[in-house]
Amino acid sequence: MITIILFIVIFGVVVIAHEFGHFLLAKANGIHVIEFAVGMGPTLCSFHRGDTKYSLKLFPIGGACMFEGEDGLAEKDGEPGEGSFLKANVWGRISTVVAGPIFNFILAFIIGFIMVNMTGIIAIRDPIATQVTENGGAAAAGLQDGDRIISLNGERIRLYQEISLYMQASYRGGEVEVVYERDGVRQTAMLTPQFDEASGTYLLGLINADYVEPKGFDTLKYAWYEMRYSVKATYKSLGMMLQGRVSRQDVAGPVGIAVNVVGKTYDAAKDYGWQSVLLSMLNITLMLSVNLGILNLLPVPALDGGRLVFLLVEVVRGKPISPEKEGMVHFVGLMFFMVLMVFIFFNDLANIFMK
Repeated sequence: MITIILFIVIFGVVVIAHEFGHFLLAKANGIHVIEFAVGMGPTLCSFHRGDTKYSLKLFPIGGACMFEGEDGLAEKDGEPGEGSFLKANVWGRISTVVAGPIFNFILAFIIGFIMVNMTGIIAIRDPIATQVTENGGAAAAGLQDGDRIISLNGERIRLYQEISLYMQASYRGGEVEVVYERDGVRQTAMLTPQFDEASGTYLLGLINADYVEPKGFDTLKYAWYEMRYSVKATYKSLGMMLQGRVSRQDVAGPVGIAVNVVGKTYDAAKDYGWQSVLLSMLNITLMLSVNLGILNLLPVPALDGGRLVFLLVEVVRGKPISPEKEGMVHFVGLMFFMVLMVFIFFNDLANIFMK
């Protein structure tokens, strides 16, 4: 029961932030919001305030902010009314569409700021080699204890966990150009990672056990780093998926997230107290918010990114594409996602019960 409650709260926060972004910019641009919905499926409860319906749906796995005129919704007298999405300035419509994902990134930054300020609980580590392991690639390349890693093959490193992310998602074998800083002077070395049987991955041969306790304005910097790490992890994971480097077992939908992510994380953290549980749930919320923001910006029909493509084409052409044609494209995209959701649902069940 606790897992279900935590899952609903986490998804609710992420979805509300996304839809509130759309809602706020729609209002600012004079667009009539027909319905602000949290969840999907049958309506559990609803109320009207002004000319907008606010509703809570049965399934806590999504939401919607529906505008007048979008895909032909509730046009007055068959023509676009003053509050129609189609009547708004094209840049107003672009800002309204983009606002959802942007609010997800804003939420992620706020959560990162809260986490960073939980001093003594969150383990924030700078990319500093507090220990260079013997016979490892770093030692062979001449790195020493105390060296700060600046970049790996040109990829900027801000947090220690970004080193592991690079090795798991970006390393393709061979040498790695390491830019590091020693006594304020930047140097470059070519490092050959070594395969570790225990972890099943290549390692640079560095250990970091020095935790940072940010103060003052540094908390904002490290909050940005935490969000930035989640952004990198998300798009690198998408890249691995497109390259076929991610198996079916590595993909999770709402059920899988509830059971295998939220549930297992809660079970692992609860023995260490409520602060550890709170931190773990905040971290999951941050990751999901970034995931939702990035996925919605993909140029795929029915997603915010797909709608943005049509709006950018309108900017270039100087006139909009037929709403009927655009609506049909988004409808096809919506049907695709419905089928995908069914597949992911059964994939989640398989991952849970067939292990």
